[in-house]
Amino acid sequence: MSRFPYAEPILEQRNVYMATNVWREMARIAWIEDADATGKMADLYAELKKTSARGNVPDILRTMSLRPDFLRAIDQASRLHFTDGALSRAEHEMIASYVSALNRCHY
Repeated sequence: MSRFPYAEPILEQRNVYMATNVWREMARIAWIEDADATGKMADLYAELKKTSARGNVPDILRTMSLRPDFLRAIDQASRLHFTDGALSRAEHEMIASYVSALNRCHY
């Protein structure tokens, strides 16, 4: 039995597709793709790509692209949270990854 039985009907309705031999779920949250970003959104995406370790806009931030003000605030809060202090960035990331795995969360 699932830990979240109320979510099972929702999970069964997800659209799943096969791409490059990896199962992925289609986004259920509307967001702005890189090619569609213009003006301030394009500038924000460019800034996020420069500061990203992978050189892209992380999907978790992209989900907030319809609210650029919120996206910027979350990005700034994340940078503050992951700044070296009592714990290194690597330790923060390790804890966040562990908690995500416990919650079966992609992020």
